[in-house]
Amino acid sequence: MKSIIQDCISRSIAVKQQILADDAFLARIQEAVDMITRAFEAGRKVWFCGNGGSAADAQHLAAEFSGRFYLNRKALPAEAFHCNTSYLTAVANDYHFDDIYSRLIEGLTYPGDILIGLSTSGNSRNIIKAFESARAAEVVTIGLTGESGGAIKALSDILFNVPATDTPRIQESHILIGHIICQLVEENIFGQGR
Repeated sequence: MKSIIQDCISRSIAVKQQILADDAFLARIQEAVDMITRAFEAGRKVWFCGNGGSAADAQHLAAEFSGRFYLNRKALPAEAFHCNTSYLTAVANDYHFDDIYSRLIEGLTYPGDILIGLSTSGNSRNIIKAFESARAAEVVTIGLTGESGGAIKALSDILFNVPATDTPRIQESHILIGHIICQLVEENIFGQGR
């Protein structure tokens, strides 16, 4: 049992070490920080979407902006699209589950907003359709995926394709990347937190 636990931890660390050693990946994190900072400063919003565990991660990261990260400060306008279960079940029933996020892009976003989509495969149809709608609405897209990037790769203005194919290891890195972005955006807008 101990060896299984150690293996899980070791594999998680190994993925993060690959990210740490990838200068281009780190530069994309800084690019996302700068882009999100500018969007908030311009009065734009940051939207999140995902499925299953990635939906929970998307909601978590949205709350880091709209609540707080380190600093007691003004709320930042960020929200996860899937928080309204009445909307989700109505659209999934009346249209299709693939449409749940793209319709919200049409109804809630403005040019210059940012959409952050989490999909470990990069091939979730509802995230793909959301990114397609975002492009048409002039909403910036940031994708968090696994190694291949899937179909979301071609639709992402910035792509964080975590160098792994194992879903839990990918999701653990998505939270790490998201936390770094939240911390640095908060510091950019409100001052140093730590």
